[in-house]
Amino acid sequence: MAAAPEHAGILYIDGHVRVYNGHQTKLPRHYVARQKLCLRATTDYWVNAMDGQPFFFVNQAIDPGLIQTLEHEIVPRLERDVPNQPSAEALKENCLLHRFTLVFDREGYSPALFGRMKERRIACMTYHKFPGNDWSEEEFQTSSVSLVSGQQVKMRLAERGTRLSNGLWVREVRKLTDRGHQTAILCSDYCADIQPIAGAMFARWSQENFFRYARQHYGLDRLADYSLEEISDPISLVNPVWRKLDSQVRSITGKLTRLLAKFGAMSLDDEIEPNHVDPFVQRKGELQEEVERLKTDLQSLKECRKATKHHIEFSDLPEEERFSKLATGSKHLIDTIKMIAYRAETAMANILRTCGFRHDEARALIASIYRTEADILPDLEARTLTVRLHHLATMRSDAAAEKLCQELNATKTIFPRTDLRLVFKVGAG
Repeated sequence: MAAAPEHAGILYIDGHVRVYNGHQTKLPRHYVARQKLCLRATTDYWVNAMDGQPFFFVNQAIDPGLIQTLEHEIVPRLERDVPNQPSAEALKENCLLHRFTLVFDREGYSPALFGRMKERRIACMTYHKFPGNDWSEEEFQTSSVSLVSGQQVKMRLAERGTRLSNGLWVREVRKLTDRGHQTAILCSDYCADIQPIAGAMFARWSQENFFRYARQHYGLDRLADYSLEEISDPISLVNPVWRKLDSQVRSITGKLTRLLAKFGAMSLDDEIEPNHVDPFVQRKGELQEEVERLKTDLQSLKECRKATKHHIEFSDLPEEERFSKLATGSKHLIDTIKMIAYRAETAMANILRTCGFRHDEARALIASIYRTEADILPDLEARTLTVRLHHLATMRSDAAAEKLCQELNATKTIFPRTDLRLVFKVGAG
């Protein structure tokens, strides 16, 4: 949905679980991190700019996960639509050059994905899922990092080359916090400096800001039609039987690991006498029996899991396991309006920031302008439709609103279905 990215560069990918009311019992279940519950929901994968502005989203009736959605749905569109990509000649001359950079969270961590994206000349950036031991603090140097807001902050950064499990060498950048915690970032952009990499990764939260801001201020989701449709497409999904067996295997594996650790740690600390040795041998024997039982159960479950299909077609699901998908017509319309509204508001906030307002102040001022009463004055002879805002709380706010009015008036926008040009002004002057 919506327009393609306006510039090549850094693009943020994030899965957003949208929860629906309890009466939608025919939707699939998803784990919702912000509520720590498994609820009826759908998954949208959003593509945003570095400042949080949304470009488009992909809705998944049956969620195959971030990696599959990224490769099969998102990347092909970005390869086609992202402007200002390096030419084929430039890519051929510089083997380290990439088309654009994708930033995502740990869900997308995959050495194989990094390798496949490198073949397509696309850089990837994510958190290291298995960072290993901390690095020496002597490696970290204080650097000035530019945030998306333009603010300069100090970060203690270090870098090494890291070889992934598939043999691919990537850059590993770490940030050391004041508390001594090290955040590890993996990146296959071999050209950028360390500071922009750190700034880009930690700017990923701007995408979360878009979701939160839309929930708090727009309230458009309540307008969506939550009617359901049957899933007729030939979609492959994880077999519920296989998933249940896999869960049991992981549960027993965990129990067995803890039991083996307990068994190995048992030792006789008392004197070697019958009244001490016999109870110890009995406890150790009972643990040995439990270990053997769990090993037998684990082997049986693994064989059963191996004999069960990992993926099946949706049409092969048992009737009690089947679910529906949301009708997408109104949902896509509402999401498109949401993206357009946020992008337009961001553009206005950027205008206000030239008047000395911080980002959060600019957003708050725009919200107050939206709530301000206004007079609508049509002039058929001059062919204008004047929107005259009442004065705001302070002279500074009035001056900023006047600046915004000048920028809007310069667009010479015609009010829909009329020949009247919109004119914005503040006060009666």
